[in-house]
Amino acid sequence: MALFPESRRALEQSADDVPVWTEGYDVAAARATAREAALGEPREDVAEVVDLDADGVPVRLYRPAGARPGVMVHAHGGGFVFHDVEVHDPACRRLANRTGLAVVSVDYRRPPEHPFPAAPDDLSTVVGWLDRAADEHGLAGPAYVHGDSAGANLALVAALRHPGRFAAAVLIYPFLDPEGGFPSYAATGNGFDPREAAWYWEQYAGGPDDLVHPDLAPLRSTRLGTLPPTLVVTAEHDPLVDEAEELARRLAEEGVEVVSARYQGQLHGFWRHPSEFPAAEVALRQVAGFLAVHGG
Repeated sequence: MALFPESRRALEQSADDVPVWTEGYDVAAARATAREAALGEPREDVAEVVDLDADGVPVRLYRPAGARPGVMVHAHGGGFVFHDVEVHDPACRRLANRTGLAVVSVDYRRPPEHPFPAAPDDLSTVVGWLDRAADEHGLAGPAYVHGDSAGANLALVAALRHPGRFAAAVLIYPFLDPEGGFPSYAATGNGFDPREAAWYWEQYAGGPDDLVHPDLAPLRSTRLGTLPPTLVVTAEHDPLVDEAEELARRLAEEGVEVVSARYQGQLHGFWRHPSEFPAAEVALRQVAGFLAVHGG
């Protein structure tokens, strides 16, 4: 199926962007640009939004009016290198309002300043903080984990590190395979060059051995069967579609309750931009429905 019009427009608008693998690429400037763009996006009102210290890891808590018991831990995407709680603030507000759950957005440490395993360790710290402080912050009840792209990698690893802790996991086009070896990487015209993916892994890994560690490359994990019910959302025109759907297949074979949904005509990144991609709101409501089935 061809790209939908909104995807073609997005590719046209980003055609002149400087590739991340360009020598001398300015990571700090790119982060600042993303934050500035996010500040200009519409933001839904949420009953409570507060920044907290989760045992040394900064988090932002979103609590919607009439929140259900429990909490969703969110790990933002951005190739591990980019984005933060501010960039994902509009998305987390929508997550809280649609799901009716409190959302804890984790401002994990990012490479190249803080390579693997800093980010998954920060997610684990937040899980431990919730174990200790959930009652104090009104977050008692079932816990869920959610992430998009690189954040979905971190969400998956958090669920693998803490079996039985989460009632469900939601993985939006997860970034899983440092080798980039699946056929969908050979696709063209989708705005995600394989060199970009390779650059992200290079920044994230502390060394060659990390690239085969299951906490970095979770498709290598021998503990996939320990996962809770999992929703995997993919975009048709995304180099990551094959690795994400391979994960779903393996989960099903391991006996995990898994739902896999591919959004036709969409690009990597569509989920975060409902003003540009009509499918984004539908995907968000699918997430809410999935969590409602599993107690959220």
